[in-house]
Amino acid sequence: MTPIDLRSDTVTRPTPGMLAAMMRADTGDDVYGEDPTVRQLEARLADELGLQAGLFVPSGTMSNLLGLMAHCERGDEYIVGQQAHTYKYEGGGAAVLGSIQPQPLEHQPDGSLDLAQVAAAIKPKDFHFARTRLLALENTMQGKVLPLGYLAAARALCDERGLGLHLDGARLYNAAVALGVAPGAISAHFDSVSVCLSKGLGAPVGSVLCGSQPFIDKARRWRKVVGGGMRQAGILAAAGLYALDHQVARLAEDHGNAERLAAGLQALGYAVEPVQTNMVYLNLGGRAADLARHAKGEGVWLTANPRLRLVTHLDVSPTQIERVIEVFARFPGRSALESSN
Repeated sequence: MTPIDLRSDTVTRPTPGMLAAMMRADTGDDVYGEDPTVRQLEARLADELGLQAGLFVPSGTMSNLLGLMAHCERGDEYIVGQQAHTYKYEGGGAAVLGSIQPQPLEHQPDGSLDLAQVAAAIKPKDFHFARTRLLALENTMQGKVLPLGYLAAARALCDERGLGLHLDGARLYNAAVALGVAPGAISAHFDSVSVCLSKGLGAPVGSVLCGSQPFIDKARRWRKVVGGGMRQAGILAAAGLYALDHQVARLAEDHGNAERLAAGLQALGYAVEPVQTNMVYLNLGGRAADLARHAKGEGVWLTANPRLRLVTHLDVSPTQIERVIEVFARFPGRSALESSN
């Protein structure tokens, strides 16, 4: 039986159409700026996001790192959420490699940062303090979509206080599909945007950082410094182009599968958080490891966290969603979870 992998949407495999596009890719040496498929992908995403230029890199972690390093100098500070990927899950790269101080704030229940708290965290212009230069937001944030009105307010605050505004848009297209808008309606509020191609969009590798031409020129130098320059990378860029052409609208299917999964688990008595996109969160407390072992024995792969995340993606079908619900129904510890809820 094929395992059902709900650990992340990074586990997707290239589709036959994507593999064929990769085989046909026209390539060149991208470090010399001579790979036509990479150039096409960078221009395509920059155009869709309403920004001047793009930079293809191997990972979302590198894309965010280059963005932070292009915005900030040594001794500068960026304001960020406590649970944001750029702060918590990227190895402290901004501090380690960029000498950039993070100023983390707690997220609100909707995934946003309280803009009054952001304003209060901006340091005075005094040599005792790091220089606050940037606000970094994430959308989606743990599956939650930041409202357009909130993004406009964040933009206004950054303009008023002289800050740059960066978006970790790893799942930007999930947010756009959920809102029913073009991705440019979201990115319009930001100075720089990082888009990941290897999550819900289904490419095997790669992210694109977009911003102004001078900003991308600076980021391109940092890409070389951190070892992110690639040669005949058009093979990988072709997968990204295929994903943008064929695998954006279908994100709505992942969202629908997540809603069906949440409803089924809630009917079984599990404590399920509201679902907006392709992530379902359960509060399991100390039973997460037991549930993960039970599920793996039945062919469902999970990451055993007390706040358990289940992620739907293009390799999970509606039929498999029903199988997952059945596996959770057979968990021997379910009755204890129901009583604790």
